[in-house]
Amino acid sequence: MNSLRRLLTFVRPYRRSALLALGLLGALVCLDLAIPRLIQRIIDQGIARGDRPLVLKTSLLMLAISAISTGIAIGNNVFSVRVGEGVARDLREALFLKIQSYAFGDLDHQKTGNLLVRLTSDVSAIKGLIQISLRIGTRAPLMIVGSLILMISTSARLALILLPLLVITTLLIGFFILKTEPLFRTVQARLDILNGVLQENIAGARLVKALVRGPHEAERFERVNADMTDRSIAVMQFMSAMMPALTFCINAGTVVVIWVGGLDAIHGRLTIGQIVAFSNYMISTMTPLIMMTMLSNMWAAGLVSAARVEEVLGTVPQVLDAPAARELPVEDEGLPVAFEDVSFAYRGGGNLLVLRDIALEARPGQTIAILGATGAGKSTLVNLIPRFYDVTSGSVQVGGSDVRQLTQDSLLARIGVVPQESVLFSGTVRENIRYGRPRAGDAEVQAAADAAQAHDFISRLPGGYDARVEARGANFSGGQRQRLAIARALLMNPDVLILDDSTSAVDVDTETRIQAALSAPASAGCSGRRRTTFVVAQRISTVLKADLILVLDRGRIVASGPHAQLMRSSDVYQEIYESQLGGGIGPNAPAGGGGTTR
Repeated sequence: MNSLRRLLTFVRPYRRSALLALGLLGALVCLDLAIPRLIQRIIDQGIARGDRPLVLKTSLLMLAISAISTGIAIGNNVFSVRVGEGVARDLREALFLKIQSYAFGDLDHQKTGNLLVRLTSDVSAIKGLIQISLRIGTRAPLMIVGSLILMISTSARLALILLPLLVITTLLIGFFILKTEPLFRTVQARLDILNGVLQENIAGARLVKALVRGPHEAERFERVNADMTDRSIAVMQFMSAMMPALTFCINAGTVVVIWVGGLDAIHGRLTIGQIVAFSNYMISTMTPLIMMTMLSNMWAAGLVSAARVEEVLGTVPQVLDAPAARELPVEDEGLPVAFEDVSFAYRGGGNLLVLRDIALEARPGQTIAILGATGAGKSTLVNLIPRFYDVTSGSVQVGGSDVRQLTQDSLLARIGVVPQESVLFSGTVRENIRYGRPRAGDAEVQAAADAAQAHDFISRLPGGYDARVEARGANFSGGQRQRLAIARALLMNPDVLILDDSTSAVDVDTETRIQAALSAPASAGCSGRRRTTFVVAQRISTVLKADLILVLDRGRIVASGPHAQLMRSSDVYQEIYESQLGGGIGPNAPAGGGGTTR
């Protein structure tokens, strides 16, 4: 019911077109129901009496009604299509915006293929449901009611005799419709699985080829494809039994009308014209029932899709602005960041804490480096700063305010994030760098590219900054994509910059130049504010000059301090250092001044 109520809210803006479609449909039904009565008139008053002018006039009237009905049917189709397409457009937009509002935690539990099915296949099924309902779906019950009334007015005795057959036919159709809906739900679920496999294979096509796993993936796709095919066949086989059963009902009804009606005509209780009219009204009653049965698969698919769309639209994002959320104020000195005894567990992770009792302070102008083994919680920690996730306990403070009390837009506008996977969009290099600040000038774009050590390779591209970028940056190397992503973040002039292992694909020399550019006063950000930088790294060479280095192990900070201090005090840090650099840089290597942990 929630899905239907939601669907009606999308139809409401088009209620005028919907009402016009229904009004035209009502007029069309009235004209269609007049035809059998006119045929009765031709037979009983024209042919039986030899009244040629009456036959001619009535025939012309029927022709005129047919012409008017054609125009009305076209109008009904036009308005029905307008409503269906409009609702489909609004649904796609609503789904897209809803997905954009999802927090990282919501996206963790949604497969890309499933969301694509909601935006495409499910929306198309709902569009079909609306259009059919405004056309045949509404016409059928109106025809049934009108035909029944006229059948009774033509011959109440015949109508009473046919009543059991009509009841049986209606129950039969109801049975098929009720059984079809869950079958279509299963088919749609299998379509989700099929699209998920397709999406994974298309996204990972290079890896599949590199690891020679083509036959395995072909077999995997064949399994899900065959499963969906089997389910679809089962539905169609079940549906195929309907037509023969309903055809039998119509034929039985016709036999009853001819037999009983013929006997009544012999005894003078009915005229030939009445029998013909009654037969037409009986067919006008049965045929819409057959049409409704044939369309029941579309209705079932549409209702299932409406419920699936409701799942997306009805999802409450895990991260929302508080009712009294305030804007993050602009501070001349930049934004300090603090973690107050933070612990965190992913939803659906069995309450397993990924971070435990994290406490740290980062002042404007400092660079905080986070080091640790894979799975130690490094990326999770920095993802809490822009509030991609909400903490399980404790609080994250930005600018002295709990991030949960700030509006997400004002918080994210002041934070630049370069994630592990550098995502580029189809367009130009310039458009990708400007993505966070579409109105930035060309000089600003080049300055950001210079700082990210991207200007040189961009200048060598055909077209330079106007060179085309393919989807996901497929025509750029991993290192180039990372440098463009860094330039994009720097162009936003963020007060807090988060680099999540964002130089892993560049060489050490380029990485050193990027670090030097980020440390230069000119890179501090707009209005001279000092930037707070968080660097997640696997390579220890990336973090040597950080003001504060945090060593994470199993979600806890096991060591903290600048490089020189950690070389004296932390066995874990010394072990990482020796394993990667082998003593190439001594413990007295230059290091930044003291960030603090608590």
